[in-house]
Amino acid sequence: MTQFQTIDDLQLSGKRTLVRVDFNVPIRDGKITDNSRIVRVLPTIRDLKAQGAKIILMAHFGRPKGKAVPEMSLAPVAQGLSDALGGEEIAFAKDCIGADVLAQVDAMKNGDILMLENLRFHAGEEANDATFAQELAKIGDVYINDAFSAAHRAHASTEGLAKLLPAAAGRLMQTELEHLTQALGQPKRPVAALVGGAKVSTKLELLSNLVSKVDVLVIGGGMANTFLNAQGIEIGRSLCEHEMAETAREILKEAEAQNCKVMLPSDVVVAETLAANVPTSTVEASEVPENQMILDAGEKTAGEIIVELKKCKTLVWNGPLGCFETEPFDAATNSVAQAAAGLTVSGELLTVAGGGDTVAALIHAGVNDDFSYISTAGGAFLEWLEGKALPGVKALEKAAQ
Repeated sequence: MTQFQTIDDLQLSGKRTLVRVDFNVPIRDGKITDNSRIVRVLPTIRDLKAQGAKIILMAHFGRPKGKAVPEMSLAPVAQGLSDALGGEEIAFAKDCIGADVLAQVDAMKNGDILMLENLRFHAGEEANDATFAQELAKIGDVYINDAFSAAHRAHASTEGLAKLLPAAAGRLMQTELEHLTQALGQPKRPVAALVGGAKVSTKLELLSNLVSKVDVLVIGGGMANTFLNAQGIEIGRSLCEHEMAETAREILKEAEAQNCKVMLPSDVVVAETLAANVPTSTVEASEVPENQMILDAGEKTAGEIIVELKKCKTLVWNGPLGCFETEPFDAATNSVAQAAAGLTVSGELLTVAGGGDTVAALIHAGVNDDFSYISTAGGAFLEWLEGKALPGVKALEKAAQ
């Protein structure tokens, strides 16, 4: 595994410890509606507190475009963190750099927690401006990155700062990287990847990378329609990127060259419209009526995927198999997810999932607690699957050398 330091490698007692977190949480009427991103950072905060560090939290919120926008203040998030820590006092700084912030930091005692104001109130954050990174570095002795979800962005607080201070991964970043390495870096084989979603065009780099990394590639959702169409199969009124046919054929050809088995739906659930509880029928993938559209993989397809998963040791999951938000087009996603979860619980399969719709689909299927790891990182998770180097991770690797 690529080496990077963790909290365990640093002496942090009395040290001003700058911690980059992702607290970009949903807020309505000044109240946090989902605090899961806060909860996921608590192990890092508790470990730092136990070591006697002076904990200075940095985060972004929204897109203020380099200006101070009161509605995008992190003040409500500081209160949300206090609540998550059982009423622990969280001091709040009205800026993230400057003399006033430095004075607040100087007044901190070991174990104190200070949250800085929104990093993106300064244009230098997203520009990865060296001067802004140096201003941040003035208020810290060490740097901890616990925001994997922001690691695909080369910003001052994710990349620039790691070059200026002793740097390490927080617990969440550490867990994420360890699971991702287990899934595709040095996986137990055979490895399967399940990729769903609407469009091939948005997951082109992902598919191209996976065919050289996995033994079985399951393609579902609207993307599968494009692959069926590319093979000359009539798919009625189904969602399809006809212009991507040649690209789809190239991916299939590359998969064959790499000895990667590609699984497309053998049967599909069709209807005239996408709406809850409309009349549906299940037909062979090659027999879709011209006035109907494919909205889910069929029961036979789900069964074939499950049989394949039972032969595998590792599964990477990104995207649903059908329009899972609308019943009954959640059936294939639910049954495959539940089978994968069962194999995980029995110790037969390592399951790592991530990406926007994926988390929602697995929660919907009732298996979000049974997968080995579910990443909420979105863009960073996808770019990692695409085989791209993530600036925030790369910076930690350099810092460890």
